[in-house]
Amino acid sequence: MARYTGPKSKIARKFGEPIYGPDKAFDKKNYPPGFHGQARRRRKVSEYGVQLKEKQKAKYTYGLLERQFRNLFEKASRSKGITGEVLLKLLESRLDNAVFRFGIAPSRSAARQLVSHKHILVNGEICNIPSYTLRPGDIVAVREKSKSLEVITDSLGTKRYVKSAWLEWDDDSISGKFLNVPERDEIPENIKEQLIVELYSK
Repeated sequence: MARYTGPKSKIARKFGEPIYGPDKAFDKKNYPPGFHGQARRRRKVSEYGVQLKEKQKAKYTYGLLERQFRNLFEKASRSKGITGEVLLKLLESRLDNAVFRFGIAPSRSAARQLVSHKHILVNGEICNIPSYTLRPGDIVAVREKSKSLEVITDSLGTKRYVKSAWLEWDDDSISGKFLNVPERDEIPENIKEQLIVELYSK
């Protein structure tokens, strides 16, 4: 499936924050790309523009295409609870996101590739669907013959895993447990989900 493969620093500069993680290029130029990048900040953005930007930021952050994101929003709108919060919970419950959160992969795009190439197990079974929704109690592990992969050993070696209330990691078995669906205040991403709801509600 098609994915954005262009320069990530350019996207981070567009949104004014390092949505793909630490970025030296963004640190150097944290304003929108282009000849008028700095001047563009003075322009007044419409209400629609602000809402659209927030939706695009969420899409790029989690690596989803428009149709996928729209389908997930519709699923969230049919669920009980606040639609915007449910949307973020569904995004955080994706298998590729969990692989990234556990530190098995250095980025969500790398995590998606590991899942697609059958390097990841869910409850002992191979799962090659990045969008697979994890349920409380599910165990995410690295396939035995894949534990020596350079991308995995390098990522785990950097100790990038940041303890999250809804995840539990075991270094010995190189596996993690999805304890529960996170609450909104536990999700660290800087996304104003209400703006996304307002955009799709037009």
